[in-house]
Amino acid sequence: MKIVMPGGSGHVGTVLARAFARDGHDVVVLSRRPDARPWRVVPWDGATVDDWARELEGADVVINLAGRSVNCRYTAANRRDILESRLRSTRAVGTAIAQSRRPPRVWLQASTATIYAHRYDSANDERTGVLGGQEPDAPETWRFSIDVARAWEATLRDASVASTRKVLLRSAITMSPDAGGAFDVLLNLVRCGLGGTAGDGRQFVSWVHHEDVVRAVRWIIERDDIEGAINIAAPEPLPNAEFMRVLRAAWGTRVAVPVRGWILDLGALLQRTETELILKSRRVVPSRLLDSGFQFRYSRWPDAARDLVTSRAA
Repeated sequence: MKIVMPGGSGHVGTVLARAFARDGHDVVVLSRRPDARPWRVVPWDGATVDDWARELEGADVVINLAGRSVNCRYTAANRRDILESRLRSTRAVGTAIAQSRRPPRVWLQASTATIYAHRYDSANDERTGVLGGQEPDAPETWRFSIDVARAWEATLRDASVASTRKVLLRSAITMSPDAGGAFDVLLNLVRCGLGGTAGDGRQFVSWVHHEDVVRAVRWIIERDDIEGAINIAAPEPLPNAEFMRVLRAAWGTRVAVPVRGWILDLGALLQRTETELILKSRRVVPSRLLDSGFQFRYSRWPDAARDLVTSRAA
């Protein structure tokens, strides 16, 4: 297959590109910062239909992952970049597909599990899950993230690409041993004795092992009956306190400093990020994937954590 990945130079894009290239597929990453990779990297600006659009002719799959990282402070400038980078890139991909004489048969569009409501009770799936934004106790920054996710998904739905199947990937946090990823950050905290409970520890953590991300994407590409929103998350999310306890056990330490109150706020400020990434309860389950027959290799966090720690140490 020929797989074109706009915005594929980030963490998840690298996980996918590496796996597909290893399988012998023709992988093309569209990036604003072309660099040397084991696959082809083609320049684009993330907004304008240009020479890169030729890569879509005869391609089998487009996986659009473009968008400014949300791991930052939500200043006015950053908010604008977060929103516009997602909407402009999605519109550009849609326009390029619409203009193709031989368009891709499937367009996988990045979204986020953050679109669901902050909750502790029932899990959010694609059919009965509650979209967020109306929670009375949610900070304004959380509502911003949900507004972005809604607008992002609407942009895909508005794209007129009759010959191309469209899928929204509502992804949880991808856990891989790669440097700079979420797991790397969490493990470094554990190694420094700072991997304790965040906040009150009740908030659910939705996660997915990187191997299952690749396997789920392959599954979706091959299944012509899957379209629309689909959750890419392990089927067993768990509260932050338990999530961190399991990670500490996998690393082999019991030392843990709880991170609460002003310490959490200060840490987010120093790391130039937002506490939403830590405190929002993301209780998301992949009902559509499971109903379609997909089987997770890592459905439980203890198994995934042990594998990731082993891979990180290797």
